Amino acid sequence: MVAAVSAFLVSLLGMIVLFSVKYRETKTGRIFFPAFRDSSDEKALVLKGKLLRTRAMIEQLPPILMILARNLVRMIALKFASFLRQGEAQAHRLADMVSHKHRFERRETRSEFLKQVSDHKNGVAERDVAVADRDEIVG
Repeated sequence: MVAAVSAFLVSLLGMIVLFSVKYRETKTGRIFFPAFRDSSDEKALVLKGKLLRTRAMIEQLPPILMILARNLVRMIALKFASFLRQGEAQAHRLADMVSHKHRFERRETRSEFLKQVSDHKNGVAERDVAVADRDEIVG
């Protein structure tokens, strides 16, 4: 979640910077870093051409290869999920091993108030059982 928010904020900041640079260039009529801009435009056009050629090649592939590729990606994702599940189980086992609470034993409370509440609660439960037994005998 933190990574997604960070990526969003960095992207938003980048867009704001790019739009402010474009606004400034339009207002002043001066282009900032023209050599860098020309080289990055050329690289972007080359990348776009490669993506279009790759798309055309993929469209020509038989549908069975696409099905196989999809299944391969699915199998890799399931194996990775299985690996992560095993890691999670090992992490829980390690946490139980190092935790002092994995052998929790109930001790007698030191608080007199809690002892009285416990005794009162137990006494009420015993009285309810006695009343129920008496009602059965009478009824």
